[in-house]
Amino acid sequence: MTGQDQTIVHDVPVNVAQQPNPYPLFERIREHGVVQRVRLNPTLEVWMVTGYDEAVAALTDPRLSSSPVGVNGLEEEMAHQERTNVLMASMLVANGEDHTRLRNLVSKAFTFRRVEALAPRVQAHTDAFLDAIAARGSADLVSEFALPLPMAVLSELIGIPAEGQPDFARLAVGLIMPPNTPERLAKGARARAELTEFFEPLIAARKADPKDDLLSALCAAQAEEKISDRELTAMAILLTLAGHETTASLIANGVHALLRHPEQFAALRDDPSLLPGAIEELLRYEGPVSRGVARFTVDAYEIGGVTVPPGEMIIIGLAAANRDPARYDRPDILDVARREVPQQLAFGHGVHFCLGAPLARAEARIAIGTLLRRFPDLRLADPDADLSRREGILRGMATLPVTFTPQA
Repeated sequence: MTGQDQTIVHDVPVNVAQQPNPYPLFERIREHGVVQRVRLNPTLEVWMVTGYDEAVAALTDPRLSSSPVGVNGLEEEMAHQERTNVLMASMLVANGEDHTRLRNLVSKAFTFRRVEALAPRVQAHTDAFLDAIAARGSADLVSEFALPLPMAVLSELIGIPAEGQPDFARLAVGLIMPPNTPERLAKGARARAELTEFFEPLIAARKADPKDDLLSALCAAQAEEKISDRELTAMAILLTLAGHETTASLIANGVHALLRHPEQFAALRDDPSLLPGAIEELLRYEGPVSRGVARFTVDAYEIGGVTVPPGEMIIIGLAAANRDPARYDRPDILDVARREVPQQLAFGHGVHFCLGAPLARAEARIAIGTLLRRFPDLRLADPDADLSRREGILRGMATLPVTFTPQA
């Protein structure tokens, strides 16, 4: 690896998550240094971290802000977002005491014990979706399995009625699109407005008649003046959105990777004890977050031998860090028996580590394990097909046609 080279601005296209293999791009950037200047679009240049150690340092450093307020050139846009974007009231962009307060409200819902208690329901939903395709001998594992499974699980956990699930899934698409065109900006704004309208009657119903679900728990917390109306709505939207799209992508990406590596598929099928470690390896190898997560400099910030000025955006490249050869042996090789440390970064790190990680791991373990057990000869319908990826900021399969021996 060469020393830092700040004479080059690397292009990281908005559709990098949809590219068949974006990892060589991240490696080329890292060859010039683990912190580089990159261009996200013709008018936006930011800094990108591609080294594992530097990514961990940035994710855990309280001097970096999760909120873009005060970033050079974005002041007017951020003021508009504060007024109109309900997700600006979520813990996704909160810092310090506000982040701790909001996170503590929902952390109890995702404890190991709570997730283990949910496991039978995850298994029941998994079996039901696989029962529906078993006799056919073919399926699209995205639309018929990976997408509906986490929505069904989250709906029970949060308290979304079955009749509302299709509306939420439809509206969520507008929120995972990169806001790089006026049309997508408008679609995202409409989706936020409609999702706010979607949750308002549910929240009112839980306040009047609490249930044993997370939405009722959040309403109870609001009654103790721990959370505002706007924060409550933002929390409901964020939890459902994050828990649905990321887990769906994890399952579909993982199955696709295994089918592209038959020897790894066979190893995992024949030894289910490998499943917990295999899920970590699949997250490292092909996680849902491709480009990375954003942080913002309040003051001048030194990282990886580079001093980033105040008021700048830093993209912490989770996918790039997960394939850093300085930390992983043969990082571009999928190995379900890998026993390597350190921990993969697909769920982030530090105080913003994904709250839903235990549930996502459990869903992926149950979903993929059951799929391999029930359909041991699962295979791609067309091994030579160049399968497309879902549009949006996350990396996920748009479709995954498979075949297998039909079952009565």
